[in-house]
Amino acid sequence: MKFSDFDSKTWEEDGQYYDTCLIPYCGLQGTENPPETVAALARQRNFLEMAEKPFQGRIVTYPAVQYAGAESIVLINELCRKVKSTFFQYAVVMSANEMLDGWVVYESDLVLSLPGFKGDSHTAISSWVRDGIQGLWQREK
Repeated sequence: MKFSDFDSKTWEEDGQYYDTCLIPYCGLQGTENPPETVAALARQRNFLEMAEKPFQGRIVTYPAVQYAGAESIVLINELCRKVKSTFFQYAVVMSANEMLDGWVVYESDLVLSLPGFKGDSHTAISSWVRDGIQGLWQREK
């Protein structure tokens, strides 16, 4: 679910079931023209759906960090640390457009960066996302 799908009552009733926060990172540079921006955001949306749909009821997607840069990595690490210290057990960062490494986003529990994936089919990518998230949950048991 997206953060905006909750109101205080539904969060109070169901929040305990949502243990994973998904933080999207779009990686825009600010140099993209409008059609390039639309394409990047569509890639990000499609990539996020690979985690949101199969894990509805356990994952909450937070607002995206839109632009790339050293400050955005600091912000992502801070966000991961904060969401894990307040409401969530896990923080997952997903980027369809920018290569991210787990050692750079060290506060996250899992980084899924599409540019680093070696497959090219929708099915392979979807399986990689699903396996990564399930692996995170199983590793923690």
